[in-house]
Formats: sequence, C-alpha cells, structure tokens
Amino acid sequence: MQERVNKLRELFSGEGIDAFLVTSPENRFYLTGFTGSSGSVLITDREIFLITDFRYDEQAKKQCPHCTVVMAREGIPEALQELVQNINIRILGCEGEIITYQQYTSLEEKLAAQKIKPLYGFMDSLRAVKDHDEIECIARAVELTDRAFSHVLPFIRDGVTENSLALELEFFMRKNGAEGIAFPFIVASGQRSSLPHGTATEKIISGGDLVTLDFGASLAGYNSDMTRTVVVGKADDQQKKIYSIVLEAQLAGIRAVRPGVAASEVDRAARDVIAGHGYGECFGHSTGHGLGLKIHENPRLSVKDDTELKPGMVVTVEPGIYLPGWGGVRIEDSVLVESHGVRVLSTSEKDRLLVCGL
Repeated sequence: MQERVNKLRELFSGEGIDAFLVTSPENRFYLTGFTGSSGSVLITDREIFLITDFRYDEQAKKQCPHCTVVMAREGIPEALQELVQNINIRILGCEGEIITYQQYTSLEEKLAAQKIKPLYGFMDSLRAVKDHDEIECIARAVELTDRAFSHVLPFIRDGVTENSLALELEFFMRKNGAEGIAFPFIVASGQRSSLPHGTATEKIISGGDLVTLDFGASLAGYNSDMTRTVVVGKADDQQKKIYSIVLEAQLAGIRAVRPGVAASEVDRAARDVIAGHGYGECFGHSTGHGLGLKIHENPRLSVKDDTELKPGMVVTVEPGIYLPGWGGVRIEDSVLVESHGVRVLSTSEKDRLLVCGL
C-alpha cells in the first residue's frame, strides 16, 4: 500500500497541491485496503488520513494500520473541513473523473478558504499497471471463472433457461469463494446471441442454439472476465465458420499484446481479421479493456486508445461477430502483459466450437 501511495505523491508533486482527496470506493481500497462502504482518504506529502464514521471506526483501524483514522462524528464533509484547516492545506486536489458537480460545489462551500483543484488521470495511470499482489488476486478470480465454466457445461442443454445457467454459474462461484459476481452475467442463446450485452432471461434454450456466456467473479476485491460461445446439440457449417473467424481474430489480438505496443494496435490486429472475412460491420465494440478493481478499466483496446502497453497491465481480448436474426459469437480471455510478451490467464477450452447437451 505504501508504495502505491508514494507513486501517487510523485504524480501530484508537480501539480502545486498540498494534499489529494480520494472518494471513490475502488481508489480508496487501492490506497488503504479499507473495505467499508463509507469513507474518504486524504493524502498529504507525509500522512494518510482515512475519514470514516462510527460504523467503520474499529474496522478501519484494523484494516489500515498505516493510516491515521479520523472518525467523523458529525459527518465526513465536516470532519474533512476540520482536518484540512488543522493541517494548513491551501490547495486540495481531487479525482476529476469521479467527483460530481454537486460534490464539487459542496467541497467549495465547506472549504471556502481552500482552492479545490480537480486532477485527471492520476489514479487511472496508477491502477492500469498491477503489482504482484493484484496480479495474484486477478489470477485467482480467473481460475475460479475457468472452474465455473467447466462446472456449467453439463447444464447447457435443450429445455433449460438462460437464467438457470446464470444462477448455476453464480452459485458455483459463491460456493467456491467468490465475494460476488463481477457484473450481471450475459447468457444469450439462439438469435439473442447477436446481442453483445444480452443479459440472461427466461428464454428457453433449444437444440441448435448458439449460447454465449460472458461472466466473471469478484474475489478479494478484484474481477475476472471471460466469454465462451458454445452450441447445443449440433453445430451447422455457418456456426462453425463464424466461430473459426472469431477465434482467428482473438488469437491475432492476443499475439499483438506485448510491451510497447499501442492498445489501438491490438484492436486493429483483431479487427483486420474479421474485416478481411467480410464481417467488419458486424464487430462494433472495442476488442477489450483493462481489468482490475473494476470490470472496465484503462487501457481500452480500442481504435481511439493509443496507450502504450506495459508489463503488469491486465486486459481482455474479446472480438465478436453479431448477425441480427441469426446469432453471434464472442470469445474472450483475460491476459497479462509481461516483460517479454503476454500470458493468457484464462485456460478454458476454445480451440473448437464446443457442442453441449449430447
């Protein structure tokens, strides 16, 4: 934790601020390890203050021994106001991407004697590169997701509902250590598989349906994300063809992941394959995204993001083809950028279109 705080201090040292205020739950956890639902973090050049209320006072002191815990008796804004005045802060930085207009005006009102300076990109740039502990947490979440996929395969058959599969995945994950699910699971079958974000419904799965499952676990605060597309009963030639194109694109995207490469280049590597087969208009989302405390983080594997990939970044690679009225295919893995290339964290089978329900 201390190393993360020190890196943050280095980033804001040239911004002319006396302290930096953190309010988002993910950034608060990242810098302190605090898991309570209420609190703010104030970081100066020498100290870390965690401001919370009575409900979390004891918890904060146990979880965050490196912080000075300040209990807000009247409210967090009032406690912050008193603290800022006592330690003589004149210019206070805050998370520009996070703070709402209402929060900003409230800060200005409470801290009338101080200047509030929104700063952008600091926490995103820190969190984009994961340290060893973060990578281990993500890898554990990915491993649980792989096991959940193996578990659910026998349940995918003619006559079951999409919701029943989503519930089976969630039950397995929670029973095996997940704190929760990373996002509402996508289970989209038949023609609904052409919906990139087709969350599970009561639709009954039928023989011949493609079934796209996009799901992930939340474990120790970190998330996993994986997509596999299978078919029920028997695959026809068109299904096999579309699957093979998406797999070719996904493997091309993974091969492009390495240090020094722009995120947009990974997107281009996958997108060019799909476009080359004549399905460019059927792939309308980015190729992937960063993964960590939130399910979508920086960098984005998008044509618009030229962020240079660095060792320690964890990203997803998830191209797809979506044909309204027919269905769709997406394949997604979580991968780690390493000093000499890439390591695929997901291990679930994908080399062929799996047939379920036989």
